[in-house]
Amino acid sequence: MAFDPAEEIERFHAAINALDFPAIEAYFAEDATYVSNGVGSLAGRPEIMAAFRRYFDDYPDQTAENSLVETLTPLSGRSVWSVRATHSKTGKPLIREGEETITFNAEGRVTRVEVTDYQEF
Repeated sequence: MAFDPAEEIERFHAAINALDFPAIEAYFAEDATYVSNGVGSLAGRPEIMAAFRRYFDDYPDQTAENSLVETLTPLSGRSVWSVRATHSKTGKPLIREGEETITFNAEGRVTRVEVTDYQEF
């Protein structure tokens, strides 16, 4: 069966929504990069996972939904999403909407994530 980036993004996001850190970590290539307003500009699986853990310590109740997931190339796809969460310490609500482009390698591991928020948060 051919690799489908859109289907893989759906599975990747399901792991994130479940806060399944072992599955999330398994998705990233060792030398992956991740660029987002939420976690900054990160390089390498260890740095990305540390940022994910910090983010979800702050927002453990996050709910995220995709309104669109599409394949762009044989190894990349794009999702349009919305996020709702509450900061665990301050109680401040977080509302984000944006899109991300995810690039995979030939093994199906994430090599790059580029997140664009539609507004400041």
